[in-house]
Amino acid sequence: MNTFSKSVPLRPRPGDLLAALFVLLLAAAVFLSFLPGSARTPEVLEIYQDGALLRRVSLSEDQTLVIGGEYENTVRIQGGGVAIIASTCPGEDCVHSGWRNAPGQSIVCLPNRVELRILGAPQEGDVDGVSG
Repeated sequence: MNTFSKSVPLRPRPGDLLAALFVLLLAAAVFLSFLPGSARTPEVLEIYQDGALLRRVSLSEDQTLVIGGEYENTVRIQGGGVAIIASTCPGEDCVHSGWRNAPGQSIVCLPNRVELRILGAPQEGDVDGVSG
């Protein structure tokens, strides 16, 4: 006769409850880290024309800038985001790009050779370069 054929009722042990609680807390921490606003907010916008840095401005201060050149771009910074709201370039693709607000995003106006790059704010302990 097989001794394993008897059905034994499974009962949770005290450690099982503790393990389940730990898993739930870990899941909540991961979920909260992906919520909007949990990432650091970008603080710097770099404006380039013909590959040269024209200006570096804060995204925390609402302002309107006009960039000249062969064409004219009107740049609006508001609420931590940036957009080209008007342009005299043909097609106005840069205007149709809409608003950008995350580090690494950019807006480009090819006819006027303008690029807007959003940079994240450096924080203590961030690595700014790797060699080796």
